[in-house]
Amino acid sequence: MSEPWAHSGGHLLVDHLRAVAALAGGFSQTFDAAELAQRWAYLAGLWHDLGKYRPGFQKYVRLADNLDAHIEGKVGGREKTHSAAGALWAMQRLEQTHGAPGKLAAHVLAYLIAGHHSGLADWNDGLAQRLADPDSLQELQESLFASPPDDVLKPDGFTPDLRCIPGGAAGFALWVRMLFSCLVDADFLDTEAHFDAGKPARREGFPTLAQMREAFDAHMAALPVPSTPVNTLRADILRQCRAQAVLAPGFFSLTVPTGGGKTLSSLAFALEHAQAHGKRRIVYAIPYTSIIEQTADVFRNVFQALGDEVLIEHHSQADAAEKDETARSRLACENWDAPLVVTTNVQLFESLFAAKTSRCRKLHNLVGSVIVLDEAQQLPPAFLQPILDVLNLLVAHYGVTVVLCTATQPALGSTDYFDASKNLRGLHNVREIIDDPDALFAALKRVQVELPPDWTTPTPWADIAAQLSAEDCVLAIVNTRKAARELQRLMPEGTLHLSALMCGAHRKDVIAHIKVRLKAKREGRDTRPLRVVSTQLVEAGVDIDFPVVYRALAGLDSIAQAAGRCNREGRMQGKGRVVVFVPPERPPLGHLRKGADACISTLHGQAQDPQHDPQHDPLARSLFARYFTEFYHSVDLDQHRVVNLLTVQPRDLAVKFRTAADAFRLIDDADSATVVVRYAAHQEHIESLLNILAAEGPQRWLMRKLQRYTVTIPQRLATPMLNQGDLTLPMPGLYVLANADNLYSDILGLVSDADVYNPSGFAL
Repeated sequence: MSEPWAHSGGHLLVDHLRAVAALAGGFSQTFDAAELAQRWAYLAGLWHDLGKYRPGFQKYVRLADNLDAHIEGKVGGREKTHSAAGALWAMQRLEQTHGAPGKLAAHVLAYLIAGHHSGLADWNDGLAQRLADPDSLQELQESLFASPPDDVLKPDGFTPDLRCIPGGAAGFALWVRMLFSCLVDADFLDTEAHFDAGKPARREGFPTLAQMREAFDAHMAALPVPSTPVNTLRADILRQCRAQAVLAPGFFSLTVPTGGGKTLSSLAFALEHAQAHGKRRIVYAIPYTSIIEQTADVFRNVFQALGDEVLIEHHSQADAAEKDETARSRLACENWDAPLVVTTNVQLFESLFAAKTSRCRKLHNLVGSVIVLDEAQQLPPAFLQPILDVLNLLVAHYGVTVVLCTATQPALGSTDYFDASKNLRGLHNVREIIDDPDALFAALKRVQVELPPDWTTPTPWADIAAQLSAEDCVLAIVNTRKAARELQRLMPEGTLHLSALMCGAHRKDVIAHIKVRLKAKREGRDTRPLRVVSTQLVEAGVDIDFPVVYRALAGLDSIAQAAGRCNREGRMQGKGRVVVFVPPERPPLGHLRKGADACISTLHGQAQDPQHDPQHDPLARSLFARYFTEFYHSVDLDQHRVVNLLTVQPRDLAVKFRTAADAFRLIDDADSATVVVRYAAHQEHIESLLNILAAEGPQRWLMRKLQRYTVTIPQRLATPMLNQGDLTLPMPGLYVLANADNLYSDILGLVSDADVYNPSGFAL
């Protein structure tokens, strides 16, 4: 037989193994203990496709001129599998050269190599059993019988050493995932270069961070900024961010009141810090998909002089389901090899705990980055402990700087409670960027908060609607979709509505309309009442400015975020008015209700002082540490025991990678369904995208385009809607609304059974 192939089309296997080894080794050079990491990554690349020397695979790859031929799971027949051989060879070879310690250390390589298609596995009840299977042993024997070159089978100079793992035992699982990232990205890139010679060049062309910093400075210098007290404070915040960027890498907090210009100031800090310390990229993580496009658009506007390709905008739902994965979707998945990435908390943190190849691929590109966590108080409480652990490891051992950016800083320092099981291992040495946050908050105080006279007596929706109807310009924020619909129903005609039952494009249009109306009212050109009922999706990053805001009882951080939509620009002669009320229904069970309870506990006894003494301000900065400490005590900060699942067992280096990844789900996809709606204002564009989907199948760019027109509902509702013909299912995991006329409202969004509006997981 002629030279063995790695892929159809004549991609020589030996060339592929050597190229992947070199790429993977190069990717790991930025780790702590870089020389050690480079040796492990290089060897994993050299042996990852050893099983492709099998005659059965070679016959198949030549006959099946097919991009999917090399993906296990797409390949039929036991004689065509190939990822176990390299794992078994690593264990045999290192035992031959280093005895029992070598065989144990080879478990690291076994995780990487055996998982490079199917993902990282649990050792016990998973990988150990697979490697002991006779079919896997036969795979190795057939591969060795084909006589791979000596420089592939027996490379020089490798000594297995587990003593210098970054973070020791606590850092083992992250280190393995980082090495895995190096391997799978190298494999993807070399495969991509073979099948599409022009693709690597198309990946290039992003500006450098230095160019982006220059463009940012030029943009800010050319920006016409009216001379107002708020803009003067924003300019000083920006100055401080630039000045503090020279400080040594590590953890920073940027504590700025809502409306203080955090988005651009935090970007300025990140650009300056990256330039001062040689950081490779900036990752800007946002809690909600509802505002990711807005932030990305802000950044594109800043860098418009550099062209269209200035950032990667990576949404939470952009990855294909594993069962639907194809070679095309694998090659299209993001590796975050760009200077600026705008993404969601879900995408960032689920990737850091992932087992899938497509999710892990990007991890090595987090090394040497600046990660900005926008609205840091939104870090998910049920996963807070594993998230803080991984952030500490990234900062201590992978050259990462983390910026916690919010008006309501959560209490993320180490905390000891009376019940030690609730203790929090917090972040180390977090430095505040702003010189005097208390003075800044006092200077930017633009609202007066009215608390309910009785925390236990709810106000009927009809009474709330009557109060809102008496206002000329008012925003009301409630806790659930159901509440938003109920209040909307009682309001006068013309009242606007915002919730996540409206697709992203619809919400964006309504928010733009609200901004136009607000400006016209300020200028006296619009005398019509402007009233808006919304869920809490307007509380993070939505730049709207009402004189009066009503907020249903919620967590103290939510009330503060709502207050940030009131007199945001400080244009009013006096202070804006924020009214907190007790709604007829308690917040949904879970974190929303516990946040509300912690808020009541924190504010109980707070009185409205006529002199506005800061000590009696419900939004005083000092109250937030008390609130978050109480809130975190009320929840299980590692609800799914992710920390335990990722704790390595010294005897056999066993880790439950797959089980931990399945447990670390910030959004439980199994209980939700994604529906493409037919939003009338964009109907023609939606139909053209759906036609492409029907004709060509899913493509990453296409799924991203469609995402702007999706709504998430409970799966238990999607199933009967599908059965009765209200939905179609053009591909696994993606539903399409069949009838726009009856099922999608230009005011309310998706219209269906009222039961959809109130599950705790669908509060937005």
